[in-house]
This record gives sequence, C-alpha cells and structure tokens, in this order.
Amino acid sequence: MAAPVTPGHTSNPVAPGDLSWGGLQGPPDTPPEPKQLPELIRLKRDGDRLSEGDIRGFVRAVVDGSAQGVQIGAMLMAIRLRGMDLEETVALTQALAKSGEQLEWPEAWRQQLVDKHSTGGVGDKVSLVLAPALAACGCKQVPMISGRGLGHTGGTLDKLESIPGFTVIQSPEQMQGLLEQVGCCIVGQSKKLVPADGILYEARDVTATVDSLPLITASILSKKVVESLSALLVDVKFGAAAVFPSQAEARELAEALVGVGAGLGLQVAAALTAMDNPLGRSVGHTLEVEEALLCMDGAGPPDLRDLVTRLGGTLLWLSRQAEDPAEGAARVAATLDDGSARDRFERMLAKQGVDPRLARALCSGTPAQRRQLLPRAREREELLAPADGTVELVRALPLARVLHELGAGRSRAGEPLRPAVGAELLVGVGEKLRRGTPWLRVHLDAPALSGPQRRALQGALVLSARAPFAAPSPFAELILPPAAPQQ
Repeated sequence: MAAPVTPGHTSNPVAPGDLSWGGLQGPPDTPPEPKQLPELIRLKRDGDRLSEGDIRGFVRAVVDGSAQGVQIGAMLMAIRLRGMDLEETVALTQALAKSGEQLEWPEAWRQQLVDKHSTGGVGDKVSLVLAPALAACGCKQVPMISGRGLGHTGGTLDKLESIPGFTVIQSPEQMQGLLEQVGCCIVGQSKKLVPADGILYEARDVTATVDSLPLITASILSKKVVESLSALLVDVKFGAAAVFPSQAEARELAEALVGVGAGLGLQVAAALTAMDNPLGRSVGHTLEVEEALLCMDGAGPPDLRDLVTRLGGTLLWLSRQAEDPAEGAARVAATLDDGSARDRFERMLAKQGVDPRLARALCSGTPAQRRQLLPRAREREELLAPADGTVELVRALPLARVLHELGAGRSRAGEPLRPAVGAELLVGVGEKLRRGTPWLRVHLDAPALSGPQRRALQGALVLSARAPFAAPSPFAELILPPAAPQQ
C-alpha cells in the first residue's frame, strides 16, 4: 500500500529570498543597542519573543567565543522549554547559515543538487548507501553535510570515521573536486562551514535539548541552505527510539521543515518513518558500515533496502529526474543490484582519505573479509531466547542505551567512541524463535556484559504466540512542499 501524502502547510507563501514572513520589517534608521546575553536568555526564559537582531547577536556570540558554555546551555534550554515561532525559527536558521562560508556550484549543476537528512535513529545507515546510489543515478552532486551522534543515536560521520583514514573535514574546493570526480561526498561541519551550528549541535547533545523542534529545524536547514540545493528530503523518525514518540509529533516537525524551507526558498519534503525497532540487523559504527556495504551488494536487510529506495526515488522525482517516486525507486534499486552504487562508495572513500587498496578490499571483499579490515571488538557475547515465540518487536531504545554505556555513544561533547562496539540481531521481526536459540550478538571491549545490561537487552525482545508474519515497511507518510511536481 502506498504511504499517504500530505501537502505541507504554508499559510503565508513567500517568494524565494523574501524571509519576512509578513512580520519582520526592514531595519530602523538607528538600530537599537544590542542586548547582552543574560538579557536575551531571560527574555526567552520568560516566554518572550526574540527579534531577528537578538538572534543574530546570540549566534554571533556563539561563534566569536564571547558566549560562555553555561550561557549557550541556558539559551538552548530556554528555547527547548519556551519554543520559537515561525519567524524566530527562520531567523535562527538564517543566522546559523550565515555564520560561515556559503557553498557555490557551477550553474550547470543546479537541477542535480539533492540531499537527504535524518533526525536520527538506531541502526540508521541509510545515508551511507543513499549518497553513492543517487550519484550513480545521475544526481552527480550530492553534497551531504552530516552530523555526529546525538543522544542514543549514532552519527553518520562517526560511522564513516570507523573506516581507517576517512576524513570528514573538506574545504569547499575539495568538496567541489569530490563532486566532479565522484558525484557524492559526505562531510562534516568545518569551522568555516556553518560553525555556529557545529557548536550548538555538540551542546544540544549534552544539555538534554536534542528534541527541541525549532533547534532541530534550524540545525537541519542551516546546513542545507549553504549547500544551494534543488531538493531536500528529511527522514523524520517517530517511535519509542526516536526524538518524537508519536507520528503526530513527527508530523509537526515535518511541517515546520517544509514551511521554513519554503520561506528560505528551499524545496523541502519530509518522510515520516518508524523507529521502534532498529533499522536493519546491525547497530554500531563498524557493524553498520558492513551492513551498508551488504546493501550495496544488492543484499542485506529488506527494511534498509526499502527505505533507501523509497527515499532515493522520492528525491529523484522531486528534482524532476524521474516521472514519479516509483520510477525513481526502481532506478535506485538498480544501482544496488548492479554494483554501481558500491563503485561510487569506493571512489568516495579513496578521495576522502582512505587508502585506495583498503577501499577496494572493503568494496570487493566478502562480508567475512570486510570484518577483518575494520576495527574489531575484543569480546562477543550472545543472548539466548528465553521462550518460544514470534518476534513482535526488538525495542531499539534499551539496545541503544546499553551500547551507549559500552562506549558506542557520547556522554560529553568530543568524547572518543569505541567504533567496534555494537550488536547484531540474529533474528528479524516476524520470524519464529525457539527457546535457547541465540537472538543477539553483542560486540564489546569490556570482559562481559553486566547483569543489568544483560537484563535490559533481554527485555528488548518481545515475543508473541501468533504465526510468523512479514515485517511492515518503516515508511509511513510523505509531506510535500507546495511546488512539488505532479504525479
């Protein structure tokens, strides 16, 4: 069954570049004195609205270092608790985007520039597959600016950095070279590229403000504004292991992204996808790289392939490179089956610092050979099914929390990770499981799991007495921008 499509809510459409949204006026002849940070924090703490100048002043202080860490955290928490209206969110997005350099591309690339972003999930390695697949489809330019892990979710950059030599920091000139030669790149935020968001992104991770709707919206779109995209698709996760537990809450963020994007002159669509179970069968940095390669072999878990092809197909359609999402999805699937996406991935690795011999070995080797080439955990421990039954659910959140404790995630900004820590699901949702059969293999650097960790992981497995069944697709709904092409 096709996922429902909802038009984006943009009650006050504006022309690209007009960011007034009916409320922001031109600067007065004599600008007022800028407010001090404590006053700005107090205003937002008390539920008042920040002006465009106030927001620019806060972002400027973040970048020039005059804002102390405690002040940044206080402002983030005030925004988290009091929120921001549409005008404030547009202003924050603009200020973050303008805090560094803007990316400029050849005019001939304009219709080919597409990107995808995820709000974060457990086992979400879609970007590792989708960027090279889109490049292989002819979206020659996919300047994917990604992030690191937030909260219990893993970051795309952390996964790629588990490959020895991979370099995420690239200058605009290096990015253009990558796009010309490979067709895709996955990079991080340098101090020159959206530096303010890089600082706030790390602070959100350690101040319990990851789930703030305006902060999420501004963080995502600021990185995309500087990319000069023709189309952006945001994968908004919902469920027990997502930032937003319910589909309705995720839809609120999706509509904000579509609306703010329209105000910034950016064509944004949003897919709502479920995140109760981990995506795929592997969680953890190196294990997810291995599973992404398996998907690019034309194999791997069906839910991962389904999401990659659906998201990619929608982007090809939005950028008018496919007649409809189904045709686009078929083209993406073909790149996975014929090896062309994997070839692009290999070239991207080699151009972003990985030894070309290692890149070739990873992309041409068997799964067993690949495991020998990436960091490996010191220990493995398997958990056994406590009873007979059909797998109804593998709760992603307790699984992610235990792996976080074992070193797969951060508790402080800049903290090093253990890339080989992770877990393999040995069964999938809908499959029959016998008592005493291994269902989970944990990769850890500690001697063994603790008792509480083992109990938490066993509690993640939910069994039922019903017959085996086909697991549903995680893809639930698509929210489109006003200017989307007609199907």
